[in-house]
Amino acid sequence: MSVVEVDIKNLSDVSREIEITATQTELQPHFDKAYRDYQPKLEIKGFRKGKAPLDLVKKMYGEVIEQESLEEIASELYRQTAKERTLQPIGDPVLVDMKYDRNDRFWFKIQYDIRPTIKLQTYSGFEVEKPIHTVKDEELEDEILRLRRINSTTEPAERADGDEYIVTGDAQELDNTGFPIIGKKTESARFYLADQSLEQPIRDALKNAEPKGEHRVQFSHQHGDHTHDVNLKISVTKVERVVLPEVNDEFVAKITKDKIKTVDEFRSSLRQDLLAYWDDKSRRGLVNNLVAELLRRHEFEVPESLVRSVLSGLVEQIKNDSPNRQLPENFDAEQFVQQNRAYAIYQSKWALLREELIKAENITVEDSDFADIAEEEATKLGIDKERLINYYKSSDQFSDRVVSDKLMKKLIAGVKVKEVEQQTTLE
Repeated sequence: MSVVEVDIKNLSDVSREIEITATQTELQPHFDKAYRDYQPKLEIKGFRKGKAPLDLVKKMYGEVIEQESLEEIASELYRQTAKERTLQPIGDPVLVDMKYDRNDRFWFKIQYDIRPTIKLQTYSGFEVEKPIHTVKDEELEDEILRLRRINSTTEPAERADGDEYIVTGDAQELDNTGFPIIGKKTESARFYLADQSLEQPIRDALKNAEPKGEHRVQFSHQHGDHTHDVNLKISVTKVERVVLPEVNDEFVAKITKDKIKTVDEFRSSLRQDLLAYWDDKSRRGLVNNLVAELLRRHEFEVPESLVRSVLSGLVEQIKNDSPNRQLPENFDAEQFVQQNRAYAIYQSKWALLREELIKAENITVEDSDFADIAEEEATKLGIDKERLINYYKSSDQFSDRVVSDKLMKKLIAGVKVKEVEQQTTLE
């Protein structure tokens, strides 16, 4: 089957618009299929459900069925035309307009994207910063303190005499005149005075807090790109002292589930964990800086369909992380798109450039790649090496990861890495 007329316009370097017109003769096989598909669903007086003659179905519901099938027909004709003309679209096409004159012809317009032409620039020999971090003794002690707090107990206290106290109270929001705001009261709110994320004005106000005491807190809170005033009255109901466990062999055995027996072994293991954390963070920082520089050196337009796809994936991730896989009630789709659009463009652009670099370097997955990774992972996972190899070979996602890792290794080897000390903290 062929269409009467096809007209393709260039909207941009990566965007096209195609207009397709089909005659009634060419549409009829599609409509006949639609009639047959609808027939089993219809209940017509005098016939059992789905048993009415096809001619009667056409007479009574033909126009409705045709109208409802138009989008599907447009999609099918577009795919057929794309194949015949080797258009090679990427992403999802968008039906932007259509018009149907019954018993005459069907016209529709679809916008689709194509892959941009990317001229590779020099991607080696330049300097890229690698953030590094030297683990200090204070960080080790801070991590031990964090673990002690996680495993702490509490006991009643008459007053909050320091940071290691939890103050429980009813927090009532007030308006600018000092009157309570209806519906803005949090009962039995817990304030851990040693928590660095707790606003400093609240921590200051609750120092020396006692049960039945009242404390007013007023300050401006910076949240993202805006500031709002906080005006609270906290009515204290309970004060507890946090009892931190002593760092001894018993404590170590408990929190490591007997994997480590002594404090010295624990400190050594913890230091290694911190070093591994910062090594990984350092490499990710290098990769991010390298990718940013490569994208800066390559200017090309990013197809909008790819940007939409990335944004859709981010929304789907929020769904998966939410109860019952439903978006939160207050989810603002428009605001979400605005906030994440730059990230989506960045990821789409890197995906396209990455493919060009892989082709330029002729990077592929070899059997030896699967064997090397399986050799390393088999003991760790407790799975037979050959089973792992077969699984890796069957996974396109895993193969893609291997290719990406090989590309990044090659790219890093081709640039000048400048180490820059970073004074950062654990995330």
